[in-house]
Amino acid sequence: MTKFAFIIHPLNARDIARKFWIAKYMPDSWVEKFARHKDPVILSEITGIRSATGATTSGWFIGLPMTPNMMVKSLPIEEVYDKIAKCGDVAADLGADIIGLGAFTSVVGDGGVTVAKRTKIKAVTTGNSYTVATAIEGTRKACELLEVDLPSATLAVVGATGSIGKTCAKVLGRSFGRTILIGRDLERTQAVATELDNATASTNVEDVGQADAIVTVSSAGKELIMPEHLRPGTVVCDVARPRDVSVRVSKERPDVLVIEGGVIRVPGDVKFNFHFGFPDKTAYACMSETMMLALEGRPESFTLGKDVSVEQVDEMNRLAKKHGFVLETFRSFERAVDAETIERAKKARREAGQSPFRAVTALQP
Repeated sequence: MTKFAFIIHPLNARDIARKFWIAKYMPDSWVEKFARHKDPVILSEITGIRSATGATTSGWFIGLPMTPNMMVKSLPIEEVYDKIAKCGDVAADLGADIIGLGAFTSVVGDGGVTVAKRTKIKAVTTGNSYTVATAIEGTRKACELLEVDLPSATLAVVGATGSIGKTCAKVLGRSFGRTILIGRDLERTQAVATELDNATASTNVEDVGQADAIVTVSSAGKELIMPEHLRPGTVVCDVARPRDVSVRVSKERPDVLVIEGGVIRVPGDVKFNFHFGFPDKTAYACMSETMMLALEGRPESFTLGKDVSVEQVDEMNRLAKKHGFVLETFRSFERAVDAETIERAKKARREAGQSPFRAVTALQP
């Protein structure tokens, strides 16, 4: 049996403070300095994964004591690479053959390429291929529920130059009448736009206000999309962790549908023995990609670097169907999306379509 591991890390200094009581009384900068000297730890053992084919696997969550701020701002990249690689070494010592890079460990630096060279574990994957697949599937399903006519609708992709955003734009953009690509660097974003039909490039996140559907996958590490940016009845698929969509949207904009990309039902009687905010027996898509490769007996670095191809997305979709991994009911801000929420957004979209677009401020509850 091929075994796996997956890296989890705190999203902010307060997450670290919840584990170490003394850190509760320290400012964030001190907490991160404290964490810098901590080694990766084994958080839990994962059991009970059973494929529709009868294959089984098990694994471990490995905790990396680094926040996104530490990985992309305060620490030298070489130190970050070495600490992530050490997670792979811990996993290899446990008997794992492949490790998945969770959250910011999948986007920092060169997207796992250097880590794969420095760790002794056989294989490393970012999980981004299946993340793309589920973001695309989720966005299409949500648009169908809200009766969005894709050929006449506008898609916006935030983080369009990243590996996930670029492929989401290429695949989803074929169904929409127009695509707006939003990135931090206009030249790089424009280069992606030239690969698509009827696409424009922008560096202004407020341009999402022109879209009927938004896929947001930036690595900004902070809230980018605010309530005032969205038009009524918009579908927003937020794949980023930490979130790109402000929590204010859930409170102030009941007329839009925000879903979390990549919430997957894992086959078997899986027990993660660690709570990461999802319902029992469900996982992120990036976690699921790692599990699927283990079930296939394929300890290979399937998704590395900053690019994800359409062929990789198709292969992950094939493995998901083979092994029984299924996109779960929509979730939004840690809660299940109910029928009332969907109907409210659909009604708002219908009403907005019957009259000229009004200022968002007039729609605030």
